[in-house]
Amino acid sequence: MLSYQHSFHAGNAADVQKHALLAAAIAYLTRKPKPLSYIETHAGRGLYSLDSPEARKTGEAAAGVARLEARFPEDHPWRQAIAAARAAHGPAAYPGSPWIAAYLTRPGDRLDLAELHPQEHAALTAALPPRPGLRIHHRDGLEMARALTPPEPRRGLMLIDPSWEIRADYARLAKLLPALHRKWNVGVLMLWYPILEDRRHAPMIRALRDAIPGLMVAETAVPRARAGHGLRGSGLAVVNPPWGLEEEAARVAAWIEEG
Repeated sequence: MLSYQHSFHAGNAADVQKHALLAAAIAYLTRKPKPLSYIETHAGRGLYSLDSPEARKTGEAAAGVARLEARFPEDHPWRQAIAAARAAHGPAAYPGSPWIAAYLTRPGDRLDLAELHPQEHAALTAALPPRPGLRIHHRDGLEMARALTPPEPRRGLMLIDPSWEIRADYARLAKLLPALHRKWNVGVLMLWYPILEDRRHAPMIRALRDAIPGLMVAETAVPRARAGHGLRGSGLAVVNPPWGLEEEAARVAAWIEEG
């Protein structure tokens, strides 16, 4: 959706859940010396400034990373990525998922990142310096996901994180995720979704549970950042979750939901 701008929402509590579990999954996969593939369908600009007018306008980062970061151990890979982003770009920097993935992966790993919005694509290209194995695509991310699966190397992870501004995406992803799993049966597939008051995600999750035995579903309530804020929670559906990710998801939800 070309109207969506994540700068207004960067660092919110949903980002904390998504990025913390993504970082934990990548850190686990990189324990083995074998190379891996990382694919991201809706990469955004990669790096955000939490003192930008957009971030200050919504107050979501204040209710998110500013409130929650200290609850995570300093050696957590998400906190390590934040520290590295701040060291390189200043104290207001916040790394998005592609920046986290680029930081945690290794020179021999392959990264394919898609971003369709022209300005966000340009910012992403500027945020991530060229390196072997990194490809930044100006194309529809879900089309890229279909085209690149199964990737080479076959070990790896895909993050699917659309804006969800198109309501039909819920039905679309309920069919696409099982199709990607059939093509890439060893891949870790992570689908992030918002939890809104009308729970429009629920039919999608029911369909995914029916289609993918052993699907991991991790959900957490998030604090309301401001009056009228519609986000009630954050969810991740994970195919082939790495060992220990379910326990990590429970810890992260507890840290987010603490008063």
